[in-house]
Amino acid sequence: MNVEGGTRNAEQQGRLLPSRDLRERTKAFALDVIRLVQNLPRDRTADVIGHQLLRAGTSVAANYRSARRARYRREFLAKMGIVEEEADESSFWLELLVQARLVASDRVAELSREAGQLVAITVASIHTARGGRGSAPRSAFRVPRSSQCS
Repeated sequence: MNVEGGTRNAEQQGRLLPSRDLRERTKAFALDVIRLVQNLPRDRTADVIGHQLLRAGTSVAANYRSARRARYRREFLAKMGIVEEEADESSFWLELLVQARLVASDRVAELSREAGQLVAITVASIHTARGGRGSAPRSAFRVPRSSQCS
């Protein structure tokens, strides 16, 4: 398994990525989320959204760290699926903060970009770990197959 392979794949697809290790990037992302949440207005709405963002944003780094220590490919894929999900959820909470007018869009623009890049890198890493099956990277999320209804 090449965890950093996803970073190289994303770079080859034309996305500009700093040359930092992904472990450092996810930790920096978590710290930036913590700083943002600490500076949110003190009201019920900001508290609720901030709590959700804090949980999702810090989970990205924690689960990436766990994925790097995976003993088996399935374990790695499961953890990276969580990283993808939490990075995407972080992106959602950032959008909601802006749309609820709790923060200015320019204040979270870089954090939103980083969340999107982390999702793209994670999807590419999952694709690489699966052995590159299929033509394009896809999400770790599985679409449930419906059983035939009578």
